[in-house]
Amino acid sequence: MRRSNVALRLQNSLLEEARRVSAREGVALNQFINVAVAEKLSALRTQDYFAERVARPDLAQAKRVLKRAGRGKAPLPGDESG
Repeated sequence: MRRSNVALRLQNSLLEEARRVSAREGVALNQFINVAVAEKLSALRTQDYFAERVARPDLAQAKRVLKRAGRGKAPLPGDESG
């Protein structure tokens, strides 16, 4: 894996808190920052995925799935209709 150096300017309060948390977690500050960036990117990719899925709904497919739901299974207590 190729690594790159990047000058990162953080507010002093963020840097100090990141140092405290990374020390408490027993990881290097660099590793802590790498994981934090990876988690943020993952969250953004997930958000993009769901936004894309919402943009192309398939109502017919959803109805087919819902029609099969629970088929062949007795209702559980609390599933009684109104």
